[in-house]
Amino acid sequence: MAKTLGPFALILVGLAAIIGFNSFYIVRVDQQAILLQLGQYQNVINAPTRASEVVEGEVIQYDNLNAENSDAGLHFKLPFIQNVALFDKKNLGFDLPSQEILAADQERLIVDAFARWKIVDPLQFFRSANNERGAETQLRGIMTAALREVLGEVETPDIISGQRAELMTSIRDILNRGAEQYGIEIVDVRITRADLPRANSERVFARMQTERQQEAAEIRAEGEEQGLRIRAEADRDVTVIEAEAQQEAEKIKGDGDAQRNAIYAGAYNLDPEFFSFYRSMDAYKVGVKAGTPMVLSPDSDFFGYFGNKEGAN
Repeated sequence: MAKTLGPFALILVGLAAIIGFNSFYIVRVDQQAILLQLGQYQNVINAPTRASEVVEGEVIQYDNLNAENSDAGLHFKLPFIQNVALFDKKNLGFDLPSQEILAADQERLIVDAFARWKIVDPLQFFRSANNERGAETQLRGIMTAALREVLGEVETPDIISGQRAELMTSIRDILNRGAEQYGIEIVDVRITRADLPRANSERVFARMQTERQQEAAEIRAEGEEQGLRIRAEADRDVTVIEAEAQQEAEKIKGDGDAQRNAIYAGAYNLDPEFFSFYRSMDAYKVGVKAGTPMVLSPDSDFFGYFGNKEGAN
């Protein structure tokens, strides 16, 4: 009897172990899970948002974050009847294969990009994309279309070095609108490379160099024209200022001469004899210098005071 119960007991222990193994599951802190019963949704565990379900084309939201069954840890399920789909809560990502994009100026560019995304609605994600591989396939198609749409409206220089941040934000917004139906949120989009094909690089760079040289020549010509205009205005101002200063100087000089003549006249009226003597002495001082030959008549009035103190011949 004992020999008969031995194998049977082992079978029972094995069945109990299998049932026990299939009765519990663990959801890590960085995971979220959907509990399914015979393929039908039952609950969402440790999800960041409310779950949703599509019924006859309509999205219905379910508040599944129950206090007793919404956290990470060990959970119970009915063995063989219920099963669990686990998904990451961490940011996920994919690299987009190199794409050839036609810019607004009809130049072809080779663009490399990547995206970072996360699952925010595990039930919607499970029903629409099923798994990460299916989601990435859908996202690659949406991102490729977004790249062509956004970069196709911008010229090559702006894509290569001008508006990279603004372009990536626009691509992310478009990708988010497309990813919403899969329960996904796009965290970030980056363009890692945007280069011309090797065959076109030299031609395009030469054209860009020519355009920059033309712009530089126009700027220099405008600067030279402005410089000539400023110098002409300055020369005109100098001429006007000098003329006004000369006019003012002549006026001041005239006023000074008038005052001088008035003083001389006043002095002459006070003592004509002394004034005549003073004028003769001043003339000697200015006109008679060492080494200066002079030819005068002996009876000249110039040296009148040398022969007569009265100044008469």
